[in-house]
Amino acid sequence: MTSPDFLTIDGESRRVSLDAANPAFYGNPNAVYARIQAACPTFYWEERKQWFFSSYDHVNGLLRDRRFGRQITHIASREELGLAADPPHIADFVQSEAHSLLAIEPPEHTRLRTLVNRAFVSRHIEKLAPEIAALAHSLIDGFEKDGRTELLSRFAEIIPVTIIARMIGIPDDMCRTLLDWSHAYVRMYMFNRTEADEIAANRVAKEFSDYLRTVIAERRAHPRDDLMSHMIHTEHKGQYLTEDELISTTIVLLNAGHEATVHQIGNSMRVILESGLDPKALFGDAAATELTVEECLRICAPVHVFERWALEDVEIDGVHLKRGDEIALILAAANLDPKKYTDPLTFKPDRKEAPNLSFGAGIHFCIGAPLARLELNIALPILFERLPGMRIAETPVVKDVYHFHGLERLDLEW
Repeated sequence: MTSPDFLTIDGESRRVSLDAANPAFYGNPNAVYARIQAACPTFYWEERKQWFFSSYDHVNGLLRDRRFGRQITHIASREELGLAADPPHIADFVQSEAHSLLAIEPPEHTRLRTLVNRAFVSRHIEKLAPEIAALAHSLIDGFEKDGRTELLSRFAEIIPVTIIARMIGIPDDMCRTLLDWSHAYVRMYMFNRTEADEIAANRVAKEFSDYLRTVIAERRAHPRDDLMSHMIHTEHKGQYLTEDELISTTIVLLNAGHEATVHQIGNSMRVILESGLDPKALFGDAAATELTVEECLRICAPVHVFERWALEDVEIDGVHLKRGDEIALILAAANLDPKKYTDPLTFKPDRKEAPNLSFGAGIHFCIGAPLARLELNIALPILFERLPGMRIAETPVVKDVYHFHGLERLDLEW
């Protein structure tokens, strides 16, 4: 089988050349992952100048391996590691990320996560079910009679950002601004980002932070029954979160709390509608719904790559890594490992095989996973219940936002 012109695989040397900006790749990454896994699941991506791991066992193991971390500067300076200084034009972004749960290691990570985690455990999240269902129904009320809609802007974007904002204690009328900030902010994590992307992300990081300072000040003076007040006024071993820690934590909760879920709703709807399977069977009861959602998470995950720093010299799968080397783990490819899943490129909602890795694993397992799963388990069945005969009206176009995976828009009719 010949490889497409944007992909070259040398299985013997485990070298891969792959243009991540090619629509044939980001439009259908699963097909490329299957080719790479067949030749060399561990590979050096020439354009990224980095080792990537894509097998299920390696990704799952490395996510839990404490010889690797999301942070490196807690054990060595940038100068010691030969890392360039952050450019001045992203100073505000760097400051807003300084205490991000996604980018720090214990003991700081343990303290911050402990203070936040209580709000995201399943028994608390499940109480939001009626509110999520009511919001889904009210949104569908707004377009049901039209016979068609663009689902991302009219539905998928609104539910996750509204729910996470309400949890934190940010008013609904800020949700549009939060979406705009988030879209610009997360471009910092994309492959092939430009300096213009960086400047825009830095600007919104400052706007985001300045806004949150006003919310923090108000909640210090007048606490409410919301997550922001909880984070401000709860101590862990005699310590409270600083203002900078509160800002970093809130930004990551707002961004992670909706950005990926928006993509997952759109991706899931596309996969289900293109499968031709009967929605009544897919969502026949709670058990069937849960299996369907998990299979959607497996085959069309919204976040494809997480990176880790080697905290010491180590060898993984014959690859010799030095302290300070950065590796990448392809969660979405691990979800397609043929050693774990039969016919992995096929959507099979009745699968009962290995759990997907779309939310990660280990100490950085997605804190919002229970909320995302609840939103999917509620929103998807309601859509098919309210809009029988739903079908894709125009061929969906995938966003050029690798390593996220989502649609530009999803036009549906019924």
